Amino acid sequence: MLSVAVVGSGPSGVYTAQALLRQSLVPDVRVHVLDRLPTPYGLVRYGVAPDHEKIKSLQNSLRAVLEDERVTFVGNVGVGGPDGVSPARLAELYHAVVYCVGASADRALAVPGESLPGSYSATRFVSWYSAHPDIGADPFARDALSGRSAVVIGVGNVAVDVARILARGADELRTTDVPRAALSALAASRVREVHIVGRRGPSQARFTTKELRELGALPGARVVVDPAELALDPAYAAPDGLPAVVRRNLEVLRGWSAGGAGSGGAVDAAGAARRIRLRFFLRPVEVLERGGRVAGVRFARTAPDGAGGVRDTGRHEDIEARLVLRAVGYRGVELPGLPFDPVCGTVPHTAGRVLRDGVPSPGEYVAGWIKRGPTGVIGSNRSCAKETVTSLLEDAAGLTLRPVPADPLAVLRRWGLRPVEWAGWLSIERAEAELGRSLGRGPVKIPDWPGLLAAARDDNR
Repeated sequence: MLSVAVVGSGPSGVYTAQALLRQSLVPDVRVHVLDRLPTPYGLVRYGVAPDHEKIKSLQNSLRAVLEDERVTFVGNVGVGGPDGVSPARLAELYHAVVYCVGASADRALAVPGESLPGSYSATRFVSWYSAHPDIGADPFARDALSGRSAVVIGVGNVAVDVARILARGADELRTTDVPRAALSALAASRVREVHIVGRRGPSQARFTTKELRELGALPGARVVVDPAELALDPAYAAPDGLPAVVRRNLEVLRGWSAGGAGSGGAVDAAGAARRIRLRFFLRPVEVLERGGRVAGVRFARTAPDGAGGVRDTGRHEDIEARLVLRAVGYRGVELPGLPFDPVCGTVPHTAGRVLRDGVPSPGEYVAGWIKRGPTGVIGSNRSCAKETVTSLLEDAAGLTLRPVPADPLAVLRRWGLRPVEWAGWLSIERAEAELGRSLGRGPVKIPDWPGLLAAARDDNR
């Protein structure tokens, strides 16, 4: 039998497990999918916006893999951290370990004032409204949402997601699994204007057309685009040679710049319509401060440099805001005990085989963003996982010569860990469904570690 641990239960981890199940070279395979959290699905549970029901339904296909009799979900087991198990000790329990730990850190803006209260990573905001237990019922947004204006720096899908949640009415989110504290704070939000700002032009923005169009479909909101900023982009006037998705994006922006975005006439209780302003050619240079917290952002006006980049024009513009969210990309985080390339933010590898001092380390592999960097969409993880599994299977004959424990979970428990298995996750699901029923809603996520662990260990499961 080939015994494999997959560290991470998000898409890359589950696709790795699936590839191991579907292969025929080694017919007898046992897979343990480990996760630091007591819940599976990774960013599908904690990163996909709550109003994106179709994408969230991907959990159903991930679930089918995790329910396979050859797979065991092992939640509440950290790897590499102070309270978890080291990679060296984990390697004692399995023939092979595949690390699918993603890229959990945000890139910084590296500008003065970035650490002021009211300035956050978009990931922190997403984790808050997605009930990630590391954030919990964090009250940070109560003050941050008290101003009329918010600035989102970045022009990718994450930026569009957080802007959409800020501009969407709380009543529309009541049918989702947004936790109680976040829903209450969003209901009390005074934000009426959301600025999505990019340092380059619209042809270089990274959002998909579907995400972009959703902004214009929000009830009670209007999208505003400055035609002069669009015209600064040479590709805007001559889009024929651009990729199809970019051409579609430019057509959407063109329609909005002509005044065709959103409902326009819808107003909130204070008599003001919510507005989403898409801005281009503005580079953040400072987060402004007033009274010890965020008061806005100072931007340098940029212009195309003729070589695919931008140059500063010497002009500046200030945008007032009490909330600033940066959505300018992710970085992998070093896992203690694994080699790490701090420049690329990835684990050095060859076709998924972890390299230690330039040499493949027997039985250690990577897949997903920690392997290739934060690129691609969810489906990109499937081919990435297949490549890694191919390498693992090529090595399997040698790996299985080493004896490993018949019951790795028993060893983990002896080491002081308290794994949450699939039955515990099902108990969490039932508790979240019951919480939702008590609130007159569908399932509502439990947002804190004590609540999740208590639900997982419910004696009635």
